[in-house]
Amino acid sequence: MRRARKRKHNPHIPAHVDQAALPAAVYFDHRDSGVWYTLHRDETGKQRRKNVAPADVSLAELHQIMDETSNFDRGTLRYVCEQFHLSDRYKKLAPKTHDDYCYSRDVLLNIPTKLGKLGDLAVKKFTAALVQRIVDRIADEGTPSKAAHALRYLRRVLQWGRNRGFLEVNPALGIEAPIERKQRRLPRLNVMDVLIDRATARGRLARNEPGGCPEYLASVMELAYLCRLRGIEVVTLTDANELPEGILTNRRKGSRDNIVRWTPRLRTVWEGAKALRARIWERRKTPIPITPSKRFIIVASHGGPLRKTSLDTAWQRFITLAIADGNIDQEDRFALHDLKRRGITDTTGTRADKQEASGHRDAKMMDVYDHSVPIVSPSGE
Repeated sequence: MRRARKRKHNPHIPAHVDQAALPAAVYFDHRDSGVWYTLHRDETGKQRRKNVAPADVSLAELHQIMDETSNFDRGTLRYVCEQFHLSDRYKKLAPKTHDDYCYSRDVLLNIPTKLGKLGDLAVKKFTAALVQRIVDRIADEGTPSKAAHALRYLRRVLQWGRNRGFLEVNPALGIEAPIERKQRRLPRLNVMDVLIDRATARGRLARNEPGGCPEYLASVMELAYLCRLRGIEVVTLTDANELPEGILTNRRKGSRDNIVRWTPRLRTVWEGAKALRARIWERRKTPIPITPSKRFIIVASHGGPLRKTSLDTAWQRFITLAIADGNIDQEDRFALHDLKRRGITDTTGTRADKQEASGHRDAKMMDVYDHSVPIVSPSGE
């Protein structure tokens, strides 16, 4: 660490610091309790200040801090990712996107290369060939979905960095994406019934009892199947969705809402979920919202709205334990979202009827969700 040129004596600098031995580019602000700081220019050329240590820091510690600061490369992938995650553009993204991006960032930064970890390499030296090798390496490990997520994240971060002067060309553009496995599983009816019965029985167990699961899980499974809903659409249903004709859906991703008519089974599930909610609110002394749109049908054990991440965690634990206990086989494992596929497949009527019931605007989506085999007459009949 180089020393600074000879400075004039500053009476405000703490007496325990030898001013003649101060490292370069560090300054002292005596206001308030005092602080050591440095100056640098950001990607736009504007000078910025950064506080690095309190006033009582020792000279040796100050040298160590400045060594680490001076050795920090602002052009590395790690730094660009850090700046992207601090930006307003990132903060406006959905929480689920944040989780995906943080996961992809951690995967990329720790990939080993001949020159060190990928996160410590300068983005200006990235090439399309390097990015393609990284993506292919992750995919060849048997995780094409991980590789695809990492590529999408890297492409967005580098484009953000390119637009702000960190690099001149985005090498992640035009990279061949790995082919992801399409898991379009259709739960068997008997397997689905077994799991619903298991969730109902295990939901009655105490929370700390081995093998127990959340009480709401059976209701979520039934509503996802009967109304052809995603998990997030189930946990965001409220009293405002209850109509005399049926349940008004709240579909995402551009799908059209519809009203699912009441049936004895659907009414039983709906009222059961409301009764469970009432017991939780009574036990937790939860204030009941006046507005129907704020009274969620599915609530967590603490009485508040159930988060989608909590539902996903509960489902994974439930399905894993069901396989371990021998209730279902490993090949019968399915995701909570697959109950929507089962519901669309079991909808009676033509493909147009199934599309209207599912809310999909594009008829091509029936190739993804409708696994029924049509029964037709032979030729000449």
